[in-house]
Amino acid sequence: MSGSVSIISEAIHSMMDLLAAIIAFFSVRVSDNPPDEKHPYGHGKYENISGVIEAVLIFIAAGWIIYEAVKKILNPSDIEQIGIGFAVMSVSAIVNILVSHKLYKVAKETGSVALEADALHLKTDVYTSIGVAIGLGLIYFTGLYWLDPIVAIAVACLIIKESYSLLKRAYSPLLDVSLSESEQNVIKEIILESGYEYHDLRTRKSGNQQFADFHLIMPGDITLEEAHNQCDILEEKLQNRIPGIMINIHTETIENN
Repeated sequence: MSGSVSIISEAIHSMMDLLAAIIAFFSVRVSDNPPDEKHPYGHGKYENISGVIEAVLIFIAAGWIIYEAVKKILNPSDIEQIGIGFAVMSVSAIVNILVSHKLYKVAKETGSVALEADALHLKTDVYTSIGVAIGLGLIYFTGLYWLDPIVAIAVACLIIKESYSLLKRAYSPLLDVSLSESEQNVIKEIILESGYEYHDLRTRKSGNQQFADFHLIMPGDITLEEAHNQCDILEEKLQNRIPGIMINIHTETIENN
């Protein structure tokens, strides 16, 4: 209706977001399946694969937007129905604020990479929708129609930055990257609080699942039952601080002096 390429850019972005949300929906369902014979460590990495696909889709959307904006620069035309366009962008921003806030909350509770990726998409949509609305307002008051494709290109640049951040976050766990430094410090702190020494701590993340294994050094006169009970207590403390983490402890003994 308006002929605004910046509004078209938002439409393209929203279409990609819808496709990304569908991908995220199925990846979360698959990643939630319990471990099986072929996937003994679960299906968490499906979420990371989903995140990579979403990042690529966003990058494609940015390229499409820039293409449409350049066409508008080479073939300028007036914009109509600016008021309606401004209203639609404002409503879009408000809706995206509400949905992204909910997604971020659930993503934080579940540790889901796919939900966090979708929340990031919508958070960027808030900024781009507001940017487009401001651009339309400036065009309305100044009559400078060349601002329209410039705003669209600015939106595309924000989307490219978003896709890079998402790709980096989603791709790293596919290489079995370790948990964050703060999470590793929590693990080390709890182990040392137990009164035992340890070595060879290893951690990794797979989708919304986290794994840690280490060697725990115990007194030489401890019974197998006591060692097992101590490991259970330690695992419970770790899971209370880092919900859902899977712990594998290898016990070693040293002779008492």
